[in-house]
Amino acid sequence: MTRYTPIMLMGCTSDAGKSFLCTALCRYFANQGIRVAPFKAQNMSNNAAVTPDGLEIGRAQYAQALAARIQPEARMQPVLLKPQGDTQSQVVVLGRYAPAITATPWLARKPLLWDVVRNSLHSLLHDFELVIIEGAGSPAEVNLRQSDIVNMRVALEAQADVYLVADIDRGGAFAHLLGTFLCLEPDERAHVKGFVLNKFRGDPALLGDGMAWLQTRTGVPTVAVIPMIPHLLPEEDNIAAIGQREARSAQVRIALIAYPYASNFDEFDPLRHEKGVALMPVRAREPLDKYDAIILPGSKNTAASLRFLLRSGLAAEVVRAARCGVMIYGVCGGMQMLGQALRDPLGLEGGDMAALGLLDVTTELRLHKVTSQRTVRWLDGGEVRGYEIHHGFTVAGPRAQPHLAEGLGWQQDNVIGVYLHDLFANTAYRQWWLSMLGWRGTAQDWTARLDAEFDRVANLAASGWADALLKPRAHRRQETLSSIGER
Repeated sequence: MTRYTPIMLMGCTSDAGKSFLCTALCRYFANQGIRVAPFKAQNMSNNAAVTPDGLEIGRAQYAQALAARIQPEARMQPVLLKPQGDTQSQVVVLGRYAPAITATPWLARKPLLWDVVRNSLHSLLHDFELVIIEGAGSPAEVNLRQSDIVNMRVALEAQADVYLVADIDRGGAFAHLLGTFLCLEPDERAHVKGFVLNKFRGDPALLGDGMAWLQTRTGVPTVAVIPMIPHLLPEEDNIAAIGQREARSAQVRIALIAYPYASNFDEFDPLRHEKGVALMPVRAREPLDKYDAIILPGSKNTAASLRFLLRSGLAAEVVRAARCGVMIYGVCGGMQMLGQALRDPLGLEGGDMAALGLLDVTTELRLHKVTSQRTVRWLDGGEVRGYEIHHGFTVAGPRAQPHLAEGLGWQQDNVIGVYLHDLFANTAYRQWWLSMLGWRGTAQDWTARLDAEFDRVANLAASGWADALLKPRAHRRQETLSSIGER
């Protein structure tokens, strides 16, 4: 098996496009017949997915594995931080919630997590010909250098070729690249092999002699200028990217309630990318009875999200819209908020709360976290597939009728609540739900669309420069995973 030097993309800023480019590179190299895998040591995101073996990783790395045509695994993202408060994140290690590490102060976590990161990295380097590594935030965050387990420390451990990515659409890209490079230590700069200008639009002549200017000062070439590419790929954790389609021409208008700690927005991508559907984030109080449906997404902190709804007045608008006959749809934490009460005997989210009372269910929060891929019967149709991620255990009262089998969903008049994420990726289910709202389109196979999109963005974003990144991996002393773990 040919082994190639790992390729690592780091950003000058968050949202520079690292995840998108890593996804494009994974599919591009997979299409060349190379056995490639993604890796991101640590990620902070409430957008998570469940692997086939029931482990939890970020949606971005899950998508990158699909782009690489391999099964997603927890070792591709060994540490996941899920914000559940202004100063607190739940820590997921190798796909499982880690209460002890969650309770450990941030700066004390590095010695607890680095061996996990290193072992995961080396196991992928051993099993695959090429590993595409994604950094987090920016390596120029010198205040985080001592606790770094995701940026330059990973690059040095992997002996990776590093490419710094700047979002040129923001402005100041050359300053971002130069400043980031100068913030690195000399041994770290030696690993930087190129700069990437991402999200470029307009006349290339506008770049002038900027790239030559940058290379003169750093000795590093700009290896690619990537155009702004509209795409269907899931965003890592950015509801702003959902945007708003022109609502006046839409057959169906759907409000997506964007409360704090909302999670897994990308599971609604199959809806928003259907022609004639407008999916619009709602962050502040407004009349909601003008919409055809209202979605309450999942939440990493259901109680905090519910308090926001009550404080902002959005709770009252949801209840009013429900009484006007608007379809109300809650997923996971959103479903729990629609119920009668949220019981919290362990004080996980601040104690018991009354919920919105639109669905005759009651939820109790428990320490054990359920993470599982599921295929269950949808009572108005055939089987549907999705995944569970939740701490709550929900019991239905007599007014809530089963919507999904096995206690995974209920319906009460025009209110539906489900535990199963990704339901709208099921073509027949999406067709049924949108048709109920008055949509006259034909739902497309989302899995096929997404797979075709991987190929499209790989051709647009990686062709012409990615091949030059491939280098035979330098011979290094082989270390067994057991010897690595003994350090």
